Amino acid sequence: MIELLRSSPATLSAVATVVGLIVGSFLNVVIHRLPRTLAREWRSQALEVLNEWGQDKNAPETVHTASPALAQARTTLDSAPRYNLVVPRSACPHCGHQLRVADNIPLLSWLWLRGRCAQCKAAISPRYPAVEALTGLLSGYAAWHFGFSLETLAALVFCWALIAASVIDFETQLLPDDITLPLLWVGLLANLYATFTPLASAVIGAIAGYLALWAVYWVFKIVTGKEGMGYGDFKLLAAIGGWLGWKLLPAVILLSSLVGAIVGILLIVFGRHARQVPIPFGPYLAAAGVIAMFWGEALNRAYLRLF
Repeated sequence: MIELLRSSPATLSAVATVVGLIVGSFLNVVIHRLPRTLAREWRSQALEVLNEWGQDKNAPETVHTASPALAQARTTLDSAPRYNLVVPRSACPHCGHQLRVADNIPLLSWLWLRGRCAQCKAAISPRYPAVEALTGLLSGYAAWHFGFSLETLAALVFCWALIAASVIDFETQLLPDDITLPLLWVGLLANLYATFTPLASAVIGAIAGYLALWAVYWVFKIVTGKEGMGYGDFKLLAAIGGWLGWKLLPAVILLSSLVGAIVGILLIVFGRHARQVPIPFGPYLAAAGVIAMFWGEALNRAYLRLF
């Protein structure tokens, strides 16, 4: 089997596509559950801080008065059923119907059920098959592009993490540290032996990626008094820089800004997005990172020829 995968790019790509579809199904779980799991943790931490503040004799009277209620809220939160990426079993959010194995087959189950719950017939978001299809296609192409190599395994991890992070950001405007920071460290580890770029370039890329958006953030805030982006964007670009190196950062920033500007203008022009509503930048950074991984060197050469 190993020899077949090594000698047949088509077979390797097909296997990677199937694996990608399966991983895409799991990414849907991550996309749905991780923000909710983090919200639970944040509420618990906030209640703990407020409870400790209530024990301080110098705390405001309102905090002392609220302490019993806060303690009760903490007890209620701690006694809630476990909720993470593993438990409970996947179920319809409308009726609670637990999904069977047949309901979890990537793409096919959604098509067979015609995009509706088997029990209550409530609509299932098209985001689920879209994530599965995108993960499968990118996985298959990564295997075709890099062949039977460690680069393919690394590229798969990179693409999968970016898909999860970008969809979470699109839906919640959050870029969880649980994804961006491990992605950064894995990228640096992957480049210990120059998988995509020399380690020195990867380290500089991580630093420059973070500082580039950090500087833009502070310039924008000083000039306008508003926050133009979140710290999660800094960390995501740092992770991309850690994977691809500093030389591809200009292409990533340019591509993400261009695509983000075009999409943002179209959304505003066609009335689907109010001007004052923030537009998440993470999906555009992620898309630019994937493009740069596959075609970044060619884009850089084309850019240098133009100028």
